[in-house]
Amino acid sequence: MPEKVVPGPVSDERRIREAVCIHTKKIFDSCKDKDCIEDLRVYPTRGCQEVIDRAVSVKAGCAELLYAYIDVEPVTFNRGFYTVDVRYFYRITADAFVGAARPVEITGLAVFDKRVILFGSEGSAKVFTSTGKNCGSDVQGLPATTAPTAVVESVDPIILGMKLVEVCQCHHHDNCCEIPPAVCACFPEELVTGGDVHRLFVTLGQFSIIRLERDTQLLMPAYDYCMPEKDCDCGCDCRQEDPCELFRKVQFPVGEFFPPNHCPAPKSVEYQDVRGCC
Repeated sequence: MPEKVVPGPVSDERRIREAVCIHTKKIFDSCKDKDCIEDLRVYPTRGCQEVIDRAVSVKAGCAELLYAYIDVEPVTFNRGFYTVDVRYFYRITADAFVGAARPVEITGLAVFDKRVILFGSEGSAKVFTSTGKNCGSDVQGLPATTAPTAVVESVDPIILGMKLVEVCQCHHHDNCCEIPPAVCACFPEELVTGGDVHRLFVTLGQFSIIRLERDTQLLMPAYDYCMPEKDCDCGCDCRQEDPCELFRKVQFPVGEFFPPNHCPAPKSVEYQDVRGCC
């Protein structure tokens, strides 16, 4: 067995030295989803609403995921299962056309609610922890809850469609939920939720992964302590190398002088076609 074991592929020469008990988060259940959210109302800022009321058409821009509020509750009469409610907050941008003038960029907020049911196991132990201070005695923390932790991983959605609708044509009644202050701070003006002439609706494509985690203790094989092999670079050379010698080591930036001959290969043809409108 070699004296020093470094991270990398496991070979026959690298034997397990011991079994160690670690405290980590274990994933009990997870799911992935591809949501097509149709006719999601956009709540624009006050200045943008005035432009929308005079607009004759709109062109889709981009959508940005600002925040996701997560709530976990146990499922009644189904022990070990939990509902995960996720509320997504999006910032939508588009171009509004008013007559023959140049398009005006508009922005607004869209909200989408999603619910999934996942298995998160059970636990009734009360967890107490102590946190240290620089000065003074350690303070013991309050007991933590035994509910699992929900983790949501999402990417910015894809705008699949956008339309401008007269208020009289809106057959469904939708009320805007309470907006967190951090989300409101992402917009330069207050958001308009009523008193409008035209309303903006968007269709989004959202990819997401949702999982339930719990703190647990696992027995893992250990090879050795992980010691970094690379020396820290202080950003300066104490030997005072010749600057011309350093410059000779820099590779010539060919790409800065000549444009590329072809576009990079997209990850998938379907995804590239849809993203092309953004």
